[in-house]
Amino acid sequence: MDIYFKKRRWKQIIFIIAILIGIGSLLYTNKLVNQVSKEERIKVEHLAEALKLLVTPEDLGSEVYLFINQVTSTNTTVPIIVIDQQGEIIIDKNINYSPKNKEKILKRELKKMEAHQKPIIIMLGGGVEQKLYYKESSLLVKLKYYPVFQMGVIILFIFVAYVAFSSARKTEQNLVWIGMAKETAHQLGTPISSLMAWVEILKEENTDSKIITELAIDTERLEKIAERFSKIGSNPELYPENLYEVLLNSILYLKTRISKKIELRYTFDESMKLYIPLSSSLFSWVIENLVRNSVDAIENNSGIISIDVTQTEKDVMIEVTDNGKGIPKSKFKTVFQPGFTTKKRGWGLGLSLSKRIIEIFHKGKIYLKSSEPNKATIFRIILKK
Repeated sequence: MDIYFKKRRWKQIIFIIAILIGIGSLLYTNKLVNQVSKEERIKVEHLAEALKLLVTPEDLGSEVYLFINQVTSTNTTVPIIVIDQQGEIIIDKNINYSPKNKEKILKRELKKMEAHQKPIIIMLGGGVEQKLYYKESSLLVKLKYYPVFQMGVIILFIFVAYVAFSSARKTEQNLVWIGMAKETAHQLGTPISSLMAWVEILKEENTDSKIITELAIDTERLEKIAERFSKIGSNPELYPENLYEVLLNSILYLKTRISKKIELRYTFDESMKLYIPLSSSLFSWVIENLVRNSVDAIENNSGIISIDVTQTEKDVMIEVTDNGKGIPKSKFKTVFQPGFTTKKRGWGLGLSLSKRIIEIFHKGKIYLKSSEPNKATIFRIILKK
């Protein structure tokens, strides 16, 4: 159980580290964006200051204007437009257009700039006023959108890594289940054959018939267990089975093998019939496993376990309820993980195998519905009709 908690903790740590890297990268990129934005603003302000050196419109073509051209030539990224008092465009820079569509493009860009931010007012000599408009360079725009792209890549990386990790872990678990199941079925074969032979010998020796009957029942049960393990290693075929009959057989078997102080109830009528696709041997295993867990949860060996069946138009719901010690809410999502157990002995594989049988083989669902200590702990199974 601790191993799986540690694995989950490591996944959480990796996820948090990835998020922190993403946040750090976003903050750094935002810092760069602000820095570039300030530098572009400074460039535009320098240009505005240079244009103010034009005391009169007659200075056009003078050394002052040549200096202004030199200032504008240092700006190779920030799109700018300067208009006169009549609103005519007199200077443009870093805007792509052809001679044919120059006027159309410049007017369109001017509208964008006017909507983007207020112009820088340039007061020239003689009461001449000009307005300088500018917008962010393509580099700055790319930098602004880069964090979004970057975060998308990080999220995609986390998702792919999570899927790959989960897939690899599930594949590893499946191989372990299959290998363990096949080996267990193989190992059980020899002692089962031997027990069957001993039952026949005891019959010839006129041994007490009750003892022989019980031995025969348990030997048959061992055969079923071996069959169950062999089916876990492959995809079992599902056949229409009477659900009530399968449940009743499991209940009758368990009643003689649990404490007499524990009452095992069922609410359905023995004559009822409800045929659904089942692997009866594997489904019986799930019910028996849930009941045995309930028996272990009833610490004072005196309690009630009930098996109830309800149905809708499409689904059948089987609930196993006990009034044992209960399960903390913090453990609801981990009870079906391999290794989870509240007992001092055992590997904690029962519920994990039950989940595999119901959800993978029967395409159903099994989950811990609710749990109140010493009142009611309910496991629910949902199967398609």
